[in-house]
Amino acid sequence: MLNKIILIGRLVADPQLRYTQSGIAVTNFTLAVDRPFVSQGGEREADFIDIVTWRKQAEICANHLNKGRLVAVEGRLQVRSYDDQNGIRRKAAEVVADQVRFLDRARSGESEQSESADGPPEPEFDDVPF
Repeated sequence: MLNKIILIGRLVADPQLRYTQSGIAVTNFTLAVDRPFVSQGGEREADFIDIVTWRKQAEICANHLNKGRLVAVEGRLQVRSYDDQNGIRRKAAEVVADQVRFLDRARSGESEQSESADGPPEPEFDDVPF
């Protein structure tokens, strides 16, 4: 069986870092991913996908990403159930990231080197054909 997702998109807001009761870092952010077609009205549509990162990767994402940054996320789809404040059973789908790669340069005031949340800095992407 296989549960693998690869997404490329832009953050719609700054990542939110928090720590579990046992001190493990977890960061949540939402990625806007363009659909590969336009609507009947001729407009480009996007999906807004919740992403979760853990541990060191969570801290790196929280410290180096912000709204509008272009990233590639590789991970798995996780669907969980919970009861809302009214006691109604709800489901939430999110991607648990194994790897987050920063695909654009930081804007002024941010780190100037392209980085990866899973290891050493990545090379610059000036000549990428897409």
